[in-house]
Amino acid sequence: MTQANLSEILFNPSFNPPETSTLMPRTRNKMSVAMHSTLASDTASSWYRVLNDLLWAWRGVDPIEINQVLARIAASDAERSNPQWLDTVVGYRKGNWIYEWVYQGMQWQQRALEQQNSPLGGQYWLNASNFYSIAGYPYLKGDELAEQAVMLANRAYKEAAILLPYQLKELEFCIEGSKIIGFLHMPAKGEAPFPTVLICGSLDTLQTDYHRLFYEYLAPHGIAMLTLDMPSIGSSSKWPLTQDSSYLHQQVLRQLASVAWVDQQRVTAFGFRFGANVAVRLAYMEPQRLRGVACLKPVVHYLLCGLSAQKNLPDMYMDVLASRLGMVHAADNTLKIELNRYSLKTQGVLGRRCSTPMFSGYWEQDPLSPKEESQLIVSSSLDGTLLTLPRSPVYEGSHQALLQMIRWLKDKTY
Repeated sequence: MTQANLSEILFNPSFNPPETSTLMPRTRNKMSVAMHSTLASDTASSWYRVLNDLLWAWRGVDPIEINQVLARIAASDAERSNPQWLDTVVGYRKGNWIYEWVYQGMQWQQRALEQQNSPLGGQYWLNASNFYSIAGYPYLKGDELAEQAVMLANRAYKEAAILLPYQLKELEFCIEGSKIIGFLHMPAKGEAPFPTVLICGSLDTLQTDYHRLFYEYLAPHGIAMLTLDMPSIGSSSKWPLTQDSSYLHQQVLRQLASVAWVDQQRVTAFGFRFGANVAVRLAYMEPQRLRGVACLKPVVHYLLCGLSAQKNLPDMYMDVLASRLGMVHAADNTLKIELNRYSLKTQGVLGRRCSTPMFSGYWEQDPLSPKEESQLIVSSSLDGTLLTLPRSPVYEGSHQALLQMIRWLKDKTY
């Protein structure tokens, strides 16, 4: 079956799919508010989704194409579930968020099929995967069209790896009688077993969203990368996020001894946003299996317990949290009380001395991850390193942060 035929079958409009913003029937205290966070553009009340266009561009999506897709969505005169939000066009048709991003991904998929035996085709498949990933964003439970977009993203990602100069292994890990899928990325140069970084991503990303981190930063140093979907997303959709946030990653970490390509004596973890909650928890739970933990923009306490920070969270972020926690019908106040229990400080984890080396970087004036958050992490480690990044220029700051982080991770594994 060709990729094009697969797309047609998946998105056959034989049912009336719910519009994404209607999937979380919570009692909302407000509409979306304006907010600025590094790697995301300023959010505004005209969009339900937080537009992570800077992060999408960093992954390799052309900013011109991003603006073209957003313009098509904004210009649509089709029915919207909420007239105040541009990205709430009802039905899988022109103007609908998922439709427009999938359509753009299909253009790259077609180009990839025309370059099937060259590295250029691999890059085109990767482009398609990026667009399919954005189509499914923010991956709320019950969003059937988004789930189909995620399937296309995963398949395109695997097609890309066949043609690009690195190795990708699809690994199966058995947890509670069920299987979870992870992608092990291995450098083209060097021999297995490789030192490996376990990725703990944010709650609104897929495991296929970290290719550039591997290809440009880890692979040149001979370091492999293992990705997993976060709880309630993708292949991890069966498991809701619980207060034991590191549970899935911990089970995988314990099974790495059976993976011949991974040097289990040289494993580190990287946590981005809420993924830092997972990674830091792992540092305490599995010090014998981790050589170090690095975090960027960590969410481990401040946002989870700070009413002032939660007050400024856009609706989409609250919906993502409700979806991951399985609290679909919870009111904002109930959800915020539950979030307190996910604070690693409240749990009595952070604040105790940890033998695992920890690195944490933050951007100045970041409303979601202030300096105190990273200071709490590094001060809890016997070997802590703090990195402060200027708010601008964003890309140069991000590049320097990743370079320092990779040097730190390499130092811990060699």
